Amino acid sequence: MIPKIILGKGPEATRRTIGYLFGKGRANEHIDPHLVASWNDFAPDPGRSPHRSPKEVEAQLVAQLDQPVKMLGDKAPKYTVWHCPVRAAPEDPILTDAQWADIARRIVAAAGIAPAGDTEACRWVAVRHADDHIHIAATLVRQDGRRPQRDYDQRAVQREARQIEVDYGLRRLKPGDGTAAKRPTSKEHFKAKRLGQDATAREMLRLRVRRAMAAASTEAEFFALLEATGVTVRLKRGPSGDALGCNFALPGDTNDKGEPVFYAGSTLAPDLSLPQIRRRLATTSPEPVTVRPGNPWHQATAATERIPHHLTRSSDDVAQGQLAALGAAFDLLPLTAPAMVRAELERAAVAFERATRSRIAGDDASARALRRSVQAIWKDPTQHGDGAGLAMLLDVALTAVAYAMHWHRTRQHAQQQAAAEQTLIHLQAAYAQVAGPVLTDLARRSPNLQTKRRYAHHLQQAVPEHAEHILNDPAWDALATVLAEAEAAGHNPATVLDQALGQRTLDDAHSPARALTWRIRRLGERHAPSPLAAAARARSTTPHPAAPIQPAAAPPAPHPSPARRR
Repeated sequence: MIPKIILGKGPEATRRTIGYLFGKGRANEHIDPHLVASWNDFAPDPGRSPHRSPKEVEAQLVAQLDQPVKMLGDKAPKYTVWHCPVRAAPEDPILTDAQWADIARRIVAAAGIAPAGDTEACRWVAVRHADDHIHIAATLVRQDGRRPQRDYDQRAVQREARQIEVDYGLRRLKPGDGTAAKRPTSKEHFKAKRLGQDATAREMLRLRVRRAMAAASTEAEFFALLEATGVTVRLKRGPSGDALGCNFALPGDTNDKGEPVFYAGSTLAPDLSLPQIRRRLATTSPEPVTVRPGNPWHQATAATERIPHHLTRSSDDVAQGQLAALGAAFDLLPLTAPAMVRAELERAAVAFERATRSRIAGDDASARALRRSVQAIWKDPTQHGDGAGLAMLLDVALTAVAYAMHWHRTRQHAQQQAAAEQTLIHLQAAYAQVAGPVLTDLARRSPNLQTKRRYAHHLQQAVPEHAEHILNDPAWDALATVLAEAEAAGHNPATVLDQALGQRTLDDAHSPARALTWRIRRLGERHAPSPLAAAARARSTTPHPAAPIQPAAAPPAPHPSPARRR
């Protein structure tokens, strides 16, 4: 159940609100508007007065609601109308008028509009439009002339809604922490439907701004990327001329006067205000960290593979920074992915966006490597290859999101946990579409039986607890192929297998065989050691007879710097 509070101001606020509630609606969606409850239980009902003009009854209702406000004259508050739509989920049972009336009374009591038993409380009405929702409208002056005590009413109403869900057996929503993005209004939904759009302007803007922030390294590049996607930016400047905020508008999204409809960044999402954007860009600029030459898919995969470690071992601010960077990666991935999985990856990005914010301030600098490597992928979309890069990145991303779900659960971030759960569904669907053809092609090139037996022996020696599972996995043939390719490139298959196992445990991998396939694919594409280097490494690991200790001929070499040790 979703309640949403809207405040109205001006001398005609009550008339406008009641006129809308008993009108046809912006898309003729108001089929049978009628009262289900009111402050005195016998307020005039424009929807149930067949022998009188509805407009006449509306005027009477407006006058009665406005009476306490008019008594104050010029001392009336700025905002005089409290409007709260309350909507049930589509799968919820249809409630009766009496049940909606009870819900309305509980909502106004929780908000401080009309506490139970308070005969001098504000005047209010509850209007039912359809099976699944009501609108509550109240005037914000009590009948004794005082103002209602409605501090933190949005939070109180949400708490009451969660309890109503329990009491009525409705779909139970997750409690929030005030960091969620603002939902589109009914007006925005109707406008999108009228224009034949799948998403509202607010939602499309949020996605474009997030993608620009994920792709940009500087503020200038951020604004240039927005301009390239058609977004109009209007800066809010202070007396000094410095930009203090920014508003965004979609091309073609205009009001009834033909003017662009602007949305402040902070109303798109809490982390899209100009100060927050600048903070993020300051920690991802190219000067402090650059991506080393190499395959950016491999670098992004390696950075993502470290996220579970940060979520379990690092501080909360570092963990939060990692989740924000993972969300930025998801924002950009659809732009670099094959068309067949683009829609699923976009759904994953939209879902995970909620999991990237909490009350914990993130250490964005800790995730520079992931951000820069994904930016490198985005800037060179020709490096798609056979899809193996995306498949290996999604494979480790699945584990990272599963850990994110657990991290939020342990901190009681209910909405973020649910968002991560939803993200997993979309990522798994995308991964299956991407990885399937790649693994099939690798399996088709599987080496001969004798070579596979040799690799199986290495596997049984290196990881006996997983060997049987891996050898019976459909991905075993693909794993044997990448081991053979690594060996053909000059790698020792036993050594590269040990290196792959040493990167991270297989205990939490969805498929140990597939996880090893992607790891060895990355390792095998690195430069293999020369024969001389391999021989030297073998000698260094071979035990020698003890030799007499000789006095040092020179002082010991200085320790490497911290940067080099890292």
